[in-house]
Amino acid sequence: MAPSRTSPEPPSAAQGLTKGQLATFERDGYLIIPNALSPSKVSELLTETHSLLDNLSLSDHPMTKFSTGEKSDHVGDDYFLSSGDKIRFFFEEDAFDAAGNLTKPKALAINKIGHYLHALSPPFASLLSPSSTHSPSLIAKSIGFHTPQCLQSMIICKQPEIGGAVPPHQDSTFLYTNPPSAVGFWYALEDATVENGCLSFLPGSHKNAEVGQRFVRKKDGSGTEFIDNEGLRFPVGGEYGAEDKGGEYVLGEVKAGSLVLIHGNLLHKSEKNTSKKGRIIYTFHVIEGEGAIYDERNWLQPPKEGFTKL
Repeated sequence: MAPSRTSPEPPSAAQGLTKGQLATFERDGYLIIPNALSPSKVSELLTETHSLLDNLSLSDHPMTKFSTGEKSDHVGDDYFLSSGDKIRFFFEEDAFDAAGNLTKPKALAINKIGHYLHALSPPFASLLSPSSTHSPSLIAKSIGFHTPQCLQSMIICKQPEIGGAVPPHQDSTFLYTNPPSAVGFWYALEDATVENGCLSFLPGSHKNAEVGQRFVRKKDGSGTEFIDNEGLRFPVGGEYGAEDKGGEYVLGEVKAGSLVLIHGNLLHKSEKNTSKKGRIIYTFHVIEGEGAIYDERNWLQPPKEGFTKL
């Protein structure tokens, strides 16, 4: 597997991405921006993460497990489906024994925390500030958004020894608009390495990998399912729908503080964390609020005040 490609220059706070960074993102479907977060901001976000984990009460928790679909069906209970305007906790599948008992301390058993951190957690909400060093709104505008909206956010822990593998996927499968518009903002809060399950990407696949399926709520309200996508499968633009020329996945090893931008059509994955070291990251996703339809079938539904405008 080839080493990752890294952006050689930081974006300007006043301009979003530089021309070189934009060209890399458009070519590869992802962009790594080192040192997007200062060490003090990384420390602040890790402190908030550990506080959330330490204060988790198990007495009233349904013990919902988050599945990537490798071992069991994707999660679809009410605790998950109603989490769009809350901060909720989802366990690793391998944190339980055959009898359903936790085998790890709670802080080492959580797969992810979501999905409204960008509004309910002040430290994480601060990343959306227009005055932040690497303003997501300016970055979003520089890659073509007219009315960018943040619809969900997550802390993903990738726990030592049990952090589950995530198979190749496209974010627009799970956060679909017609036409597709999702872009992920992925921040490393700890070093992400081959050993602890860093991301890997299939460069250029955003141009030829169509969004063929959608992850939606079942019509009878009993959970979630994948359905064939009857809407547009690529963003609007002549560069999409190119011939699939194959290629190799590229490793995305990054240092804490790095930001990775991920196109919604890009195929990416991560391996299981079998090491003794975790890999905590924070990610949120942005969709277009103007001219792209986000419908009622999507598993994540907007809070009553709507999605968060950048």
